[in-house]
Amino acid sequence: MKIWQKKGTKVRDSIDRFTVGDDRYWDLRLAPYDIKASKAHAKMLGKVGLLTNSEVNQLLEGLDALKEQVESGTFSISDDFEDVHSKIEFELTQKFGDVGKKIHTARSRNDQVLVAMQLYLKDEITAIKQSSKELFDLYLSLAEKHQNDMLPGYTHLQIAMPSSFGLWFSAYAETLADDLLLLNAAHKMCDQNPLGSAAGYGSSFPIDRYDTTNTLGFETMKFNAVAAQMSRGKLEKNVAQAIGCLAATLSRFSMDVCLYMSQNFDFISFPEDITTGSSIMPHKKNPDVFELIRGKCNQLQALPNELSMMATNLPSGYHREMQLFKGPIMQAIEDIKDCLSMTTYSIKEVKVKRDILNDDKYAHVFSVDALHELIQKGVPFRDAYVQVGEKINAGEFVPPKSPKHTHSGSIGNLELDAIREKFTRHFDW
Repeated sequence: MKIWQKKGTKVRDSIDRFTVGDDRYWDLRLAPYDIKASKAHAKMLGKVGLLTNSEVNQLLEGLDALKEQVESGTFSISDDFEDVHSKIEFELTQKFGDVGKKIHTARSRNDQVLVAMQLYLKDEITAIKQSSKELFDLYLSLAEKHQNDMLPGYTHLQIAMPSSFGLWFSAYAETLADDLLLLNAAHKMCDQNPLGSAAGYGSSFPIDRYDTTNTLGFETMKFNAVAAQMSRGKLEKNVAQAIGCLAATLSRFSMDVCLYMSQNFDFISFPEDITTGSSIMPHKKNPDVFELIRGKCNQLQALPNELSMMATNLPSGYHREMQLFKGPIMQAIEDIKDCLSMTTYSIKEVKVKRDILNDDKYAHVFSVDALHELIQKGVPFRDAYVQVGEKINAGEFVPPKSPKHTHSGSIGNLELDAIREKFTRHFDW
């Protein structure tokens, strides 16, 4: 059944397969949200006199029954139906006859998709934030635990200055706090009710869009009907950008882990049951989990451009390729949640190597601290720079292995409480 199908006509099977695509698969995720929006719509139609109280109650009863099917995992969308919307309307019609047919009054499949997607995206952004918080808490816990365990810092992949595992872990913690800003912005864009915009030009029925806005828990509505329709694709792209920002953080951390696990660095290790082996090299302990996180997250960073290209040069109004936004953003949400979960799961098992900087090959990491000691004795900066450089070149450099870094955000003052406060502020926004 297709909501738009005329009596006595049938679309060819090849056209049906191509135009429906993967909608049935992805729409199973949207079913609870379409049901929620349909309930709000039915109640509103009753309040404005387009449905009787009896009809509203029947529709609510039917929708609640479908909700139970969704929650129990027995709800399905067979090939007889184009999408979740046609399936739900069919079930209501089967149960209540003409009353079921009235659920579509004053709305279009266009605003059905929009409102279901926005309710879905709001929930998923909240879930992503919660998973980010779990990883943040772990990062900060590890930073506190290892704040005195030194680590060489690098620039250009060359030994640069002394760092610490505390500084490393808390750097990613604070970066997650910044990632929340884009997630919050994406959530705010999704928090505008499009229901009532119909096919993108409103309706001649005297509907109450403020009522459905309040019932569905939206902060506000997308007031202009055309603007509501034009938000499709733009919303998904903005969510993808927020996900991409978070993915960049996880990808970079995963690259660090892969480097630090290698025998050449040997800064960290993991239990064997978190790593994988080689089919011919018995010594291998491969960081496959982090390599896959890195790869998946790099894919996620490309998604905003993919969605932008799909929307390029589209005029106002609805166009069928807008359906193609659905699958990629839903898959991206599943992927970023998996990557967050696996990062948290694996990093709980990290083993940090201590006394790394006692190795003479890291002696030059203290050159800047030696330079600063001379400056504190009154030697001008440029002269001190030359003196330390000459000692290094002559092989006479003796590193001061007790660096004193005290300013905010340095290895001696991680500001963990301030970072936690920043994250909490962004999380509770």
